[in-house]
Amino acid sequence: MATRTSPDEIHPPVLRVTRYEQVSAFLVAILAGLVVAVGLLSFAWYSTRAPKPKEPVPVELVEVTGGSEDGAVGEMLRVDSPLEANPDAGAAESASDEPEVRESLDNVLELTDAAVTETQRQFDMGVRAVPGQPGSAQGTGRRPLGSGPGSGGGFPREQRWMIRFGDQANLEEYARQLDFFGIEFGAVVDGKLIYISHLASPTPVKRTAAGGADEKRLYMTWRGGSRKQADLQLFRKAGIEVGTGVIFHFYPKETEDRLARLELAYRKKRANDIRRTFFAVKRIEGGYEFAVVHQTYIQ
Repeated sequence: MATRTSPDEIHPPVLRVTRYEQVSAFLVAILAGLVVAVGLLSFAWYSTRAPKPKEPVPVELVEVTGGSEDGAVGEMLRVDSPLEANPDAGAAESASDEPEVRESLDNVLELTDAAVTETQRQFDMGVRAVPGQPGSAQGTGRRPLGSGPGSGGGFPREQRWMIRFGDQANLEEYARQLDFFGIEFGAVVDGKLIYISHLASPTPVKRTAAGGADEKRLYMTWRGGSRKQADLQLFRKAGIEVGTGVIFHFYPKETEDRLARLELAYRKKRANDIRRTFFAVKRIEGGYEFAVVHQTYIQ
C-alpha cells in the first residue's frame, strides 16, 4: 500500500552556482579583458606610428651643366655693364633669326683680311645685328667651374655620380641587383660594341652593335673597387672575353631619373652646385633601392 508524503516534507529546489561555473566565468572575463587590451594597444600603435614617406612626384630633371675644370667658382660667363641696371633692357645689338651673308661664291677669294675679320663675328652664329635698347649685365666674364658646353658651371651626371654596389655580395647577388635596375653591360671587342643583359640568368643575353653613335643612355665605368673582376666573370658567363677593354654600365632612363630625384631630395641642392653624389645599393622588401650616402659641393 503506497504512502503519501505530506506537504511539509517536500523541499523546494535549490539553485546555486557550482565551482565549475565560477571557474568558467572567471576565464571568460580574463579572455574578454585580453581582447579589449589588445584592441586598445592596436589602436594606440596605429595612431602613433610614423606615416609612410611620400614618394616624390616623378618628374624629369633637365640639366644644363658646363664650364671649365680650371674655371672659377660662381662664375657664369656674364660681363658687367657700366650702364645703370634696367629690368626692361635689351642688348644694344640683339640677334635676329635671319642670317645676313653678303659674300657670293665669285668674290670670296677677293675679300681682304680686314673684311673677313670684320664680318666673322656675325657669321660665327649665323645672325645679323639689329638695333635694341641698351641695358646692364652682371658677372665678370670669367669661365665657370665645371665640365661641358653649358655656361652656368657644374658637372654632368656621368662625372658627378658615384655608385657603389655591395663589395661583400656574391656574384649572383650582384647580378640580381644589376638586373633589378635594368642595367646593361657593354664592351668594345674586336671593333664591335657587344651588349649583355639578364646577367643573373645561366646564360646572359648578348647582342652586337656596329658602334655607339646611337647610344643615348647614361653610362658609367669603374674607377676602383673589386667589382670590375665580377663584370669580367659575367662576360665570361656569356662566352665573351673582354681582356683589358673598358666595360660600360648603361642605365635605362627610368633608373637615371630615379637617381636624379634622390640626388635632389638629399639636400635640395642644384645640380650645378654639386661636385659629387655617392649612391649605395640597399636591399628592401621586394628588391633593391638606391640611397644617397654622401655629397660634396662646388661652393
